[in-house]
Amino acid sequence: MSRLDGRRVVLTGAAGGIGSLVAERLQADGAYLTSVDRIEASACQASIVADLADPAALAELAGQLAEQRVDILVNIAGLQYFGPLERQGAGAIALGYAVNLVAPAVLAGAVMPQMIARGDGQIVNIGSVMGAVPYPYFTAYSSAKAGLKGLSQALRREVAGRGIAITHIAPRAVRTAFNTGSIERFMAASGMKADQPERVADRIVMAIAGRARDVSIGGPERMFAHLNALLPALIDRGLARQTATARSMFTN
Repeated sequence: MSRLDGRRVVLTGAAGGIGSLVAERLQADGAYLTSVDRIEASACQASIVADLADPAALAELAGQLAEQRVDILVNIAGLQYFGPLERQGAGAIALGYAVNLVAPAVLAGAVMPQMIARGDGQIVNIGSVMGAVPYPYFTAYSSAKAGLKGLSQALRREVAGRGIAITHIAPRAVRTAFNTGSIERFMAASGMKADQPERVADRIVMAIAGRARDVSIGGPERMFAHLNALLPALIDRGLARQTATARSMFTN
């Protein structure tokens, strides 16, 4: 019997490229899935349609989840912007932080009391390698994902010894519709590696089932993350070519 058999899982972003694949795999492992997305996710047994960027909708969702059993919360929903920060605009910047960082924190806080009471549960946050190696021209996204990593670490320390697993997973670039045309052109021009979504979904589900702590997908990316923490100037030089490539795309 799978470790996930009968577990009640809430999955944000379940209708997306990665989310839908994760949903299929969790369901195959026997989990009961509730999707949270802006549209219904057919791969899940139940769906909650909600806009995570809307404070009122997020508060309503948090209250709803607090009143139902949630064994595992998986925060996959995200937004990504590629381009100069000054062109992103105040509204789009705030929107990105709301979905990428604020919503996972609010939803984790909503389900945490019941998990503490049971002495069991799991919060899974899907970050990005850009949270450990902040990328130029992905500035708001990188900083939000860095915050998500910090949220995961702090929450893990907060609930230590209470039977609750906090799992943080950092994929590198993935070949999904999440990537705009300009991102695809940048990846091709800069030689950025990208994984197939099926492989990433497999790793995510494996980490959930194993109640892993921190998972970083991509060997070179793990090394770059360590180097960025110890020798950020070295990574500055290493990213110089990618920075120049991105800058050339927005110089007009």
